[in-house]
Amino acid sequence: MTEPTDFGVRIAGVGSALPSRVLTNADLEKMVDTSDEWILKRTGIRERRVVDPDHESEFTLARDALKNALDDASLKVGDLDLLIHASTTSEMTCPPNACRILAALGETETGAFDMIAACCGLVYAMNIADSLIRSGRFRTIGVIGCDELSRITDYEDRSLSILFGDAGAAMVLARDDDPSVGCMYQTVSSDGGRWETLYLPVQERDVPEWDRDNPIRLGCLRMSGQEVFKFAVSKFRETINDALEATGLTVDQVSQFVCHQSNLRIIDAAKQKLGLPKEKVHVNIDRIGNTSAASVGVVFDELWKAGKVKRGDHVVFVAFGGGLTWASSVWKI
Repeated sequence: MTEPTDFGVRIAGVGSALPSRVLTNADLEKMVDTSDEWILKRTGIRERRVVDPDHESEFTLARDALKNALDDASLKVGDLDLLIHASTTSEMTCPPNACRILAALGETETGAFDMIAACCGLVYAMNIADSLIRSGRFRTIGVIGCDELSRITDYEDRSLSILFGDAGAAMVLARDDDPSVGCMYQTVSSDGGRWETLYLPVQERDVPEWDRDNPIRLGCLRMSGQEVFKFAVSKFRETINDALEATGLTVDQVSQFVCHQSNLRIIDAAKQKLGLPKEKVHVNIDRIGNTSAASVGVVFDELWKAGKVKRGDHVVFVAFGGGLTWASSVWKI
């Protein structure tokens, strides 16, 4: 649980950015041995957004998402004390994209760093930012979750190529005079013993012996689908139950469960087991695919812009992904 302080943390602004290209199931039928019916049955995805590499990248999506969040908060980039950028697909490890993003928006002295937590990236960043603001050392922090998964997807593989899309999402978190506002409870967890179920090998030495015959080329994601499915369904349920028990909130008292969009079957299974009403679990994976670190943020941005989340509401953020990692963050907005 979050320790009481004499101030809270407000989500001051939210923004997202989607690339221009739409990759439909019909498009994939021309690229790999699959069908619209097969994809829908297994994932619930009809189309996903992917970058045009001549004009877009992880960097441009992250930059635009932050700019949109700052505009939503009526703030300038110079108002940030820190920027945390979560991504698995930054173009370079040096410099951090966080530094480039700030510079592109006109700021060159604010603290900035990149972090990797796979699909949990934005939730990890939110938890870190809330804690830093409550420490009293920072007033306003920008957080970004963004991934260009099309760059690390082998489109000759029928199992993974159907899942992923590209997107960026951002929030601006700011100190608030109301100490009850902000993160009430948070978890960040991992199980590195199961890293081989979802990983991104760059060199031959990165590939475990049992996976040496995998035809997916180096530099692209590899996943043991059944193992990840079972992990996601169980952690989805456990993490939400833990969040409700720790805070004393009931399902009725939560406005929205903002969940990582990994696979519609996973979301539906968790909703059924937890008894979550359809209207409290927003779904966009059918339109944009699994966007990794951006996923939770894009969902929240859509809810925010539609007026389905209001000040004073309780919201539960949940994510899980490679690492294996999982995380939760319970907020009073």
